[in-house]
Amino acid sequence: MKKNSPWASFYLALILVLLYLPVLMVVLFSFNSNPGRTANFQFEGFSLQWYRDLFDPVTGYGTALTTSLVLAGWSVLFSAVIGTLGAIGMVRRPRRRGLIGRAGHAALGAGEQIAVLPIMIPEIILGLALMALFSFIGIPFGMPALVLSHVAFCVPYIFITVKGRLASLDPGLEEAARDLGATPLKVLATVTLPLSFPAILSGCLLAFAMSMDDFVISFFVNGPQTTTLPLKVYSSVKVGVPPHVNALCTVMLGVVFTLVALGQLIQAGNLKRKDRLGYAGRDGLTGGLVP
Repeated sequence: MKKNSPWASFYLALILVLLYLPVLMVVLFSFNSNPGRTANFQFEGFSLQWYRDLFDPVTGYGTALTTSLVLAGWSVLFSAVIGTLGAIGMVRRPRRRGLIGRAGHAALGAGEQIAVLPIMIPEIILGLALMALFSFIGIPFGMPALVLSHVAFCVPYIFITVKGRLASLDPGLEEAARDLGATPLKVLATVTLPLSFPAILSGCLLAFAMSMDDFVISFFVNGPQTTTLPLKVYSSVKVGVPPHVNALCTVMLGVVFTLVALGQLIQAGNLKRKDRLGYAGRDGLTGGLVP
């Protein structure tokens, strides 16, 4: 199919409709005044009652949302520390010669492959394995088990992104800092971590999204006193989709779109600032002769 062909535009429009029409339907029916669980099929008028009742302690999703946010926060915090330090250790490990050095290098390589296994294993298998492990060692199901489980599959996302970032950095920057008298801890705090921060942030955002979205693993290790948002939504839609779910999805979409828009505005502002600095620098070098 040619790039400028009318069929290309039709194909793109069809893909966009298939992607965004369900989202628009969810937003539309979140304002439906129909209180039944068949509200997705019978639109009776506009109402904001589902947004008012969204965080009701009995029928709403406020408690489950708070649980998921707390769970994702702790999971990302622990995963960021473990994944970042693990990536730094893997990329910046010293190269030793000899049989012991080669054996250690092979062991670390095998450990690196094992570290990324949780994102390759099917979630149902990982959930069953974690449930059996926690039962065997006596960890109670609930928030502790949920945090440990989410850390297990969040660490690889941060590890991979930070490792890729460190592999592209010039190690001479850290060597120069050490030559100037900086201790290893000072080098880590002032050179390695600031340069790796974009990768750490992107890995944390991805891990946060995966933790908030997880259902299968949480289903196996969830306790009677804790209910995450995906589990709450799943239990709510067994016999039909309640209008609260549409309102919840609309609120979450609004938050995501707002964050994306803010990120784009910040990025555009940074690019304009760099362009102004670049023009000012060239203008100063040429004595104001730049057209």
